[in-house]
Amino acid sequence: MRLGFHISIAGGLSRVVPRAIKLGCETIQFFSRNPRAWRNSLVHGDEIERFKEALAQTDIFPVFLHTPYLLNLASHERYLYARSISYLGDELEQAARMGASFVIVHSGNKLVSEEKKALQRVAQAVNKAFVKANNSVQLLLENTAGQGNEIGYKISHFQEIIAQVEDRNRIGICLDTAHAFTAGYDLTDAQGLDRMIDEFDALLGLPKLKALHLNDSKAPFGSKKDRHWHIGKGDIGRSGFLKIINHPKLAHLPGIMETPRKTDADDRRNMKVMRSLIK
Repeated sequence: MRLGFHISIAGGLSRVVPRAIKLGCETIQFFSRNPRAWRNSLVHGDEIERFKEALAQTDIFPVFLHTPYLLNLASHERYLYARSISYLGDELEQAARMGASFVIVHSGNKLVSEEKKALQRVAQAVNKAFVKANNSVQLLLENTAGQGNEIGYKISHFQEIIAQVEDRNRIGICLDTAHAFTAGYDLTDAQGLDRMIDEFDALLGLPKLKALHLNDSKAPFGSKKDRHWHIGKGDIGRSGFLKIINHPKLAHLPGIMETPRKTDADDRRNMKVMRSLIK
């Protein structure tokens, strides 16, 4: 399994690769802009070329872009929905310019009584974004914890979405371990892990699983709370990650950690723990 982190773009895109090298990353994920603001702050031109030149000198792959948190592909509000589609198209185009293979997005939030309609809106949003960005970048829908009105916490949600996507070759799934655990998939138990994998295979086909977000959970099993924590320090624990990253149907996937960090030392500790678990 190739391991890496979500890397900060503070100070500019040119700092991403040096930071990744410093942490021993084999794969990386980052935001292409401020994740909590609508302001269009995509990087352009020379900065992208410097990033690509630096990346070409490494063995870091694949590269993932994560969309801003403000997007809601399931929104019933016309303006927010249209803006989310536009931004998703921008992210797919930006990923192609940067040489990134994947864009990761959360499905969004629904009105309480509108789950089926919300899933339809996500599929329609993906179709429109693919028309805007007609390239080979793959879009990965990330599972959620099911907090509040989130959709995407059940594998069956993705089955409904993908069934309505026109270009299914360009869409896949990124599985977040912390989200899956608090959504009700018991990853600490070998049989529970197998059940989740079997369900995924039956509903979507395992080739649709393209990446893992490797996060421990500070929130308990089935709580539907999104609380990432340090590897081995949360409720999934070392024994859970030992099963996950060495599972024969998962071990080939790239794994990105989005664990809490105050300094580089936090990331180094998490990387050390994760590497110690690989058989």
